[in-house]
Amino acid sequence: MLQLQENSAAGSTRRAGISFRIVQVLGELLITAGVVVLLFIAWQLWWTNLAADVRQRAVISEFARDLPAAPAGSSDTDHGLPKVAAEPGAGSTIGIVYVPRFGADYTRPLIQGTTPAVLDSLGLGHYEGTAMPGAVGNVAVAGHRQTHGAVLDNIDALVPGDRIYIQTRDGYYVYSFRNSEVVLPARTDVLLPVPTQPVATPTERYFTMTSCNPRFGSQERIVAYSLLEHWQPTSAGPPPEIAGQVQRASGEG
Repeated sequence: MLQLQENSAAGSTRRAGISFRIVQVLGELLITAGVVVLLFIAWQLWWTNLAADVRQRAVISEFARDLPAAPAGSSDTDHGLPKVAAEPGAGSTIGIVYVPRFGADYTRPLIQGTTPAVLDSLGLGHYEGTAMPGAVGNVAVAGHRQTHGAVLDNIDALVPGDRIYIQTRDGYYVYSFRNSEVVLPARTDVLLPVPTQPVATPTERYFTMTSCNPRFGSQERIVAYSLLEHWQPTSAGPPPEIAGQVQRASGEG
C-alpha cells in the first residue's frame, strides 16, 4: 500500500512538473509573440515613415534642382488659363505639393501612379487617367495616413478655404479646400471628372485627395475636395505663402 502511495505521489510530481514546463513554454511563446508584434508596429509606424521621408526628400531635391530660380511672385496677377502638361509615364515626378495647414515644412512629391511602389515610398500618387494639375476635371491623388511617410496624416484637419499648392515645371496651381467626406472603399466615383456625378460634364478644376480612414484603420476612405483658385507660371515666382518652402526645396534656403 505504501508503495502505491509513493508511486502515486511520484506520478503527481511528474505531472505537475510537466504542466509547469508547458505553462513556462507557453508564457515564453506569448512574450516572444508580444515582442514580434511590438517590433512590427515599430516598423510600420516609425521605420517605414523614416525611410519614406528620406526617399521623398531626395525626389524633391532632384526635381527642384532642375527648376529655374525665380523671385517671390504675387497671386494677384491674372495669368490667363493654366498651362496643363501631358500625363507622364508611371513613376514620373509630376511636381511638389505644399499644404500649409499640414505644417510649415510640409513638402511632398507628386508621383504618377498609385501602385505600392509609389505610395509606400515616393509620396502622393496621381491616379492614372485623372486630370493633370490645372486641367478642367478632377486631379485625383492618394496617400498613406499613418505609415510610409504618412503624407496625408492630417487630412481631417483641413478647413474650408485652406490652400493646397502644386508646383510643376510649368508653374504653381493654387487649390482651395472646400469639403470632405468619408466613404466606403468601393466608392470610386469620387475620382470622376465631376466627383460623385457619373453623367456630369466637368466645367471646373477639382483636386481630390484620398486616404484611409480612420487614422489607424482602412475600413473607409476619407476624401478631401478642392477647387482651383488661380495659377501662375514658374517665371512669376512662387506664391508668397510658400516662397520659403520652395526656396528650401530647391536647396537655396
